[in-house]
Amino acid sequence: MTAPIPAAGTVPWRRRRGQLEVALVHRPKYDDWSWAKGKLDPGEDWPVAAVRETREETALAVGLGRPLPGSEYTVLDGAGQPATKEVRYWAAEATSPAGPLENEIDEVRWLDVIAASDRLDYARDRDQLRAIVRADNAGTLTTWPLALVRHAHAVGRGSWAADDQKRPLDDVGRARAADIAPLLAAYGIRRLVSSPSLRCADTLRPYAAHLGAALRTKDGLSEEGYAAQPARAAHHLGRLVERGTPAAICSHGPVLPELLMALLALVDPDEPEADLAGAALRAAARDKMGKGEVLVAHLAGSGAQARLVAVERHLPPS
Repeated sequence: MTAPIPAAGTVPWRRRRGQLEVALVHRPKYDDWSWAKGKLDPGEDWPVAAVRETREETALAVGLGRPLPGSEYTVLDGAGQPATKEVRYWAAEATSPAGPLENEIDEVRWLDVIAASDRLDYARDRDQLRAIVRADNAGTLTTWPLALVRHAHAVGRGSWAADDQKRPLDDVGRARAADIAPLLAAYGIRRLVSSPSLRCADTLRPYAAHLGAALRTKDGLSEEGYAAQPARAAHHLGRLVERGTPAAICSHGPVLPELLMALLALVDPDEPEADLAGAALRAAARDKMGKGEVLVAHLAGSGAQARLVAVERHLPPS
């Protein structure tokens, strides 16, 4: 069976005079109104493609928010044969006005949700709109991401005689670190916290360089620091939850289950996807996150009011 054609997109949203509006795009080739979306480039991560396609089709700069329902439908492939297209979507608050349009889009139109529902040409696109409205009514449309990252593949312990904290990434690990940078950028991550171990710090370093941001290290996120004071790891995560700033933590396999269980306590039981979010966190803690994996938790609110509304897992290519 032919693999589905992967595509990604967003539902850009904003508030104007207190009213929720979403951005639709018009494709003159098909004379239809839909969401900004497009096919993944070879080797591209879904979230990276969603941000890129949104920028290309709407000229809007966005950071991804909570994931939305996807869609699957039949299209014709390059050979003119029927194929399934799989599209993944995210809510995305617009952070800049639209500029000149590129690609095959000739108009971007901001509409309130009722007008948008009427204007959309495909019934499947209303699934994302309904999810946006539900989240807005629940007060969880505005979210911020907290990413947990397990360090990328490093030189093996058996072949490293020096201080284990200075054990570096290998070639595979450095390549994955480079791939993690645009993934974190897609979510608008701005604060970076890491174990001081070189293999963790170097996993986030390419993104820190891209962002021009400081990379903060915490002993409590290292294997050695966690063994000495297990509560410190969750303390560091709690400080980030208090801040409510888009952030990433890079740590080790033995430490991450502690952080995952701290996130589990924040799952909002009233969320439609609460069971899936909880199951994803438990599975990641039980089976251990893969090296170079990025788990993104979407939270609404901060501090004592923080509620976890969705979880995504992004694994490196096998």
